[in-house]
Amino acid sequence: MDLDTSILAAKSNDQKAYNYILNSFWGEVYGFVLKRTKNENDAEDITIQTFAKAFDKIQSYNPEYQFKTWLMTIAKNIHIDHIRRAQTNIQQESEQSHLFTIARLADENPTPEDAIIIAQKLSKLRTDIKKLKPHYQEVIQLFYFQELSYIEIADTLQEPLSRIKVKLLRARQLLASIIDSTRS
Repeated sequence: MDLDTSILAAKSNDQKAYNYILNSFWGEVYGFVLKRTKNENDAEDITIQTFAKAFDKIQSYNPEYQFKTWLMTIAKNIHIDHIRRAQTNIQQESEQSHLFTIARLADENPTPEDAIIIAQKLSKLRTDIKKLKPHYQEVIQLFYFQELSYIEIADTLQEPLSRIKVKLLRARQLLASIIDSTRS
């Protein structure tokens, strides 16, 4: 899949296209913002906001201009807004860890051996999830363990729906890489 095809597909709300765009530009946008903020947490938050806004406004993208330039402009503007909020002492989003609830198992009557295997896998998964940053842990917890919908998560965290979708997508990608690295 190339960039032009992905952009067209994203305009049709294609999730694979969003993944392709996110994977293609995450590092560049994050690096750009990190140079400006000199703070990893702020850079990650602004990068998430950048992609959320870009995906919300993908219909307004003009292909006469470079997509990367459009993304960087969004990132720059969000960073400027971030600075303005900090200077006017408006509270920023907090990143707090939340306790995980016990996941409900699909099979209510597993054999004792199955129960042990499931508990071990769940324990390993929880250990891997704890390696994520707190705001990623939170969306994983709400989506998979509390089984909330995207809209319910957005309401719970008081964040825009598009930002929740990007956070969950990024959390899944990071968790998958953690799981893959521990298998090796």
